[in-house]
Amino acid sequence: MSDNTPQIASGAPEDVSGPAWVRHLVHALAGTLTLLAVAQAADLPSRLGYSYYTEQFLAVILGLSLGLVFLVRRARRSDDTTSAPPIPDLILAALGLGLSFYVALAYPALLSSAMMLPWDALIVGGLLFLLVLEGLRRTVGITLVVVVLAIVLYGLIGHLVPGILQTREVQAPRMAVYLAFDPNGLFGITLNVAATVVVAFILFGQLLLRSGGADFFNDIALASMGHRRGGSAKISIVASALFGSISGVVVSNIVATGVVTIRLMINSGFRRTTAAAVEAVASTGGQIAPPVMGAVAFLMADILQKPYSEIVVAAIVPALLYYVALYVQADLQAAKHNIRPVEGEEIPPMGRVLSRGWVFALPFAAIVAALFWFNQRAETAALWGGGAALLIGLFMGYGKSRMSLRDLWSAAVESGQSIIDIIMISAAAGFIIGVLNVTGLGFAVTFALVDLGQGNLFLLLLISAAVCLVLGMGMPTVGVYLLLAVLVAPSLIETGVEPIAAHLFIFYLGMMSMVTPPIGIGAFFAASIAKAPPLATAFESMRFGWTAYIIPFLFVFSPALLLIGDPVEIVVAVATAILGVYAISSAFIGWLHGPAGIVRRILTGLAGAALLLPPGILAAATLWINGAGLAALVLLWLLGRDRQSTVSVPHPAQ
Repeated sequence: MSDNTPQIASGAPEDVSGPAWVRHLVHALAGTLTLLAVAQAADLPSRLGYSYYTEQFLAVILGLSLGLVFLVRRARRSDDTTSAPPIPDLILAALGLGLSFYVALAYPALLSSAMMLPWDALIVGGLLFLLVLEGLRRTVGITLVVVVLAIVLYGLIGHLVPGILQTREVQAPRMAVYLAFDPNGLFGITLNVAATVVVAFILFGQLLLRSGGADFFNDIALASMGHRRGGSAKISIVASALFGSISGVVVSNIVATGVVTIRLMINSGFRRTTAAAVEAVASTGGQIAPPVMGAVAFLMADILQKPYSEIVVAAIVPALLYYVALYVQADLQAAKHNIRPVEGEEIPPMGRVLSRGWVFALPFAAIVAALFWFNQRAETAALWGGGAALLIGLFMGYGKSRMSLRDLWSAAVESGQSIIDIIMISAAAGFIIGVLNVTGLGFAVTFALVDLGQGNLFLLLLISAAVCLVLGMGMPTVGVYLLLAVLVAPSLIETGVEPIAAHLFIFYLGMMSMVTPPIGIGAFFAASIAKAPPLATAFESMRFGWTAYIIPFLFVFSPALLLIGDPVEIVVAVATAILGVYAISSAFIGWLHGPAGIVRRILTGLAGAALLLPPGILAAATLWINGAGLAALVLLWLLGRDRQSTVSVPHPAQ
């Protein structure tokens, strides 16, 4: 597992060990970062008559983030964190703050003289590059650092490479200045979105959870699913989906909900491996679930220059199929092993939960209204939602949860500390984008991938999926998407894939790296809570989340699954896909209205595959294949029912 996993918890700000002055300094930097991001999102400076380059604001945010990284993250995992940061770390923190603030003050002059490569631009650009890479190593590990260095190195020598991967010649000084000061480099769109949209939504999540939202999510999941068979697993699915849709970090979601739900599943009869896998997959799915999608929906809208509403609508059906597969497998697993519902006394009455917690619909309503009715920017909409959550916390709360004004500062501090990982990743993505642009490497990589696919879209998708799974391992949601959107998505779009489908394809496959061996950091974290074997948990997680490996291929070939196209085609595609997901999930578990042997499992799986085939892939033949799959599934289901009526099989109540 990564030794520096980012976390967004629902409690107090991360405990910073060491002298009081270190804690105060960290809290001041983190809180200031959040407040500046909120001011920018609210367009407050321009309302007060101040004008400046966006890059100047981003330089300040980067400086605060570098200062935080070197104060709270040690150079090595084994280094002592109970004392004050070592002198070298203090020097690096001061250097990061000082250089970034210098850029903020001198940016207009640096930008106008950049073509002449002045000495101060060379020094500042080079040092910022090194500081960001070291901050990146301390936050997400060495893997992404190696990727950035490899791409930059290739950008410097790519003109010597013969063939389709040859690039334009760019000298090292020119490269350093371009990456540091051009709007397509360090201070580009990725850092801008992280410093505004992502910070605003992290703060929204903090305010919502501190106002009692975390307790409400748990209670609504318990009240709605606790009475059903295998209710503990279904509680995990609902709670993790709700929490994960706003948390933005898979591991934080697992930690926040899994400490309760995993224990509940194990106590109710699920194997430890199964309990950990259900939690890992449910938490991972929160990142692909609309409307927030771990803040990626807004980033995707900016990159594709499409309305946010189009991204959300397109993501609805794939997320639905993901959770249908997980729910069905958990339900049938409970039926197969006779796992009973949660004990009645542990389940709060639904009426009481809703009467106390209905107000938590208001923050989401505020976001939807801001986005769709008032046409506000994503970051502004997040502030509307955060304002609604703050009012709920201050004046109503949920249960014993009631916020104070001090909690508002704590939420700002926690948000600032949580964002530093994403800021480092976004800065690194800026370096990658800069290299791809200035050298032409982006076009070369796109052409090479297309050529490697040899005009075969399915082969190109397989290659891209493998790249996504490898590059996405161990990184948080936004980092996964940014890296893959730069390196992989353009090649898919170049071959004629619908742009939204291409970006959702790379995002889904990248996110599944969280549960895919050999890294599978999400599965490993859940396994550690459940005290289950990590690799076994990862493999079982792959089975529970199988739709995320398959559905992206289908919606690339048939955008009807993204609600794009003819309405009749869309209805048929969605209906047959749900039935197909049910059938294949049943085949995995070995239960179709009763226990199923190997032959019935294979036949059920084949029927599901036939149903899963969306319109448009095999033209008119698709409907005949869907019909055959439906007929086979109905026949197998009836055979299972008849067999159960003649054979005594324990079957717990729903």
